[in-house]
Amino acid sequence: MNEALIRAAAPADFARILALNADAEVQTSALDLARLGELDQQAWYHRVVEMDGVVSGFLLVLDQRSQIEGANFEWFLARYSHFAYVDRIVIDRRSTSNGLGSALYADLIRQARSSEVPQLCCEYNLQPPNPGSAAFHARHGFVEVGQQQLSSSKRVSMQRLLLADA
Repeated sequence: MNEALIRAAAPADFARILALNADAEVQTSALDLARLGELDQQAWYHRVVEMDGVVSGFLLVLDQRSQIEGANFEWFLARYSHFAYVDRIVIDRRSTSNGLGSALYADLIRQARSSEVPQLCCEYNLQPPNPGSAAFHARHGFVEVGQQQLSSSKRVSMQRLLLADA
């Protein structure tokens, strides 16, 4: 595998980010250009990972100062005063075993620690099940701090990673 390049997301990447998100919409949520632009402007961290010059994934993270509406973000906002919230991480399904998600999370954790962010928060689907995300987040040390029913067909596990060195 060639070395992955992690860099700041740019508007020129938005079409590719939208395509990647559309392919993973069952696990994430729908995203259009207007919403992506809003999230990008509010993001505390928004990076893409490239392989051979092609964007193969992205990670979009908000913090407690973000002015974004969303049930999951608001759940964490009601409980924690200082955090970074993984709104979405998506890796091209053809690249999921290449460690790109882990590379993005390692970069995020470095950034969070250097910025003295005490915890990372995220959620993943319990219904419909997302065992890949459950295993990924467990490998990175996230633990469940609650669950939330979003609709009759969607339930999520609320996850947190304490950053002891922050």
